[in-house]
Amino acid sequence: MMSQFNDLLDEIETEMRSVLGEHDGRARPLYDMLAYHLGLDNSEGPRGKRLRPLLGLLAFKSLGGEYRKALPAAAAVELGHNFSLVHDDIEDSDRERRHRPTLWALWGVPLAINAGDALFALSRLALYRLMKEEEYEPQKLLDVMRVYDETCLALCEGQYLDISFERRTDVTVDEYLEMISKKTAALIGASIETSAMMISDEPEVIEAYHRLGRDLGMAFQIADDLKGSFWASADSGKAAAGDIRKRKKTYPLVWAMRNAAEADVARLIAVYQPESRATDGAGAGAGDALMSDELVDEVLEILERSGARAATEQEARRYRDLALTEARSLPVPMERLEDLRTLVESMISA
Repeated sequence: MMSQFNDLLDEIETEMRSVLGEHDGRARPLYDMLAYHLGLDNSEGPRGKRLRPLLGLLAFKSLGGEYRKALPAAAAVELGHNFSLVHDDIEDSDRERRHRPTLWALWGVPLAINAGDALFALSRLALYRLMKEEEYEPQKLLDVMRVYDETCLALCEGQYLDISFERRTDVTVDEYLEMISKKTAALIGASIETSAMMISDEPEVIEAYHRLGRDLGMAFQIADDLKGSFWASADSGKAAAGDIRKRKKTYPLVWAMRNAAEADVARLIAVYQPESRATDGAGAGAGDALMSDELVDEVLEILERSGARAATEQEARRYRDLALTEARSLPVPMERLEDLRTLVESMISA
């Protein structure tokens, strides 16, 4: 599916390279680090799917815009997303991303934190490139930048909640949904909403695109939770039950802790009870040891018999259906929605 968008993806990456290439001097190795993380260090480098900037460009096109005028915003979204990933890897002590070492694993925590901060700054500088397009009114660009900054703050709030959940065994489903609405759905929503803001002055149009992005982001994350707990397929890019092995508090686990039989809840609490945790970023603490195969199998059995898998599938379908309905009913001509609908459906088809 993504092959049909290769030209757009190439242009997004060209814009990102241009943003990184504006800076030189003795600090140039910093930008080489960023290119490595972004998969731009060579033509065959491992990359993310660039879903967020691609969604933004397709939303812009669906409203009749010339997509090249939105490339700076697309680059900003992807750079901003990756600032959060660099910090995420440090905070989770993850040594590998996209099948190669993470920044902190190669260059150490201090330089990796600095690199993440640099990506955030570059994402803001990428937005300023929109000022070269004379058709954008200054107030419109300020409004777009405000949404972007509010979204970055939401990412930080979501990450705070996610990390705080590690030390709790009483997380509710509502708390978890709030966390992913900030950590995942906010940026997906903003990439679509700001594209609509740049080309439309109609509040109802902008709100329709915002709803699509929000519900798409929720569906995307909950579907990812299913993969992280129950998929053992190489196609998922995850180890079997990878989220369980890492003791992550994802939707199936949180749901089971509130709805499973009393004995099963007690066992889950015992398995997930937090221990001392390192806070210097140098490595995982004692409570972060990967779960053994035997414990993984036991947790999976509890999740299955409690109905957690079915509940997660139902919640993912609920948000998926909302997003599909919204994608099909956007207030623009149907023929202009084909590419956007294709990408939305591919992200959450199940």
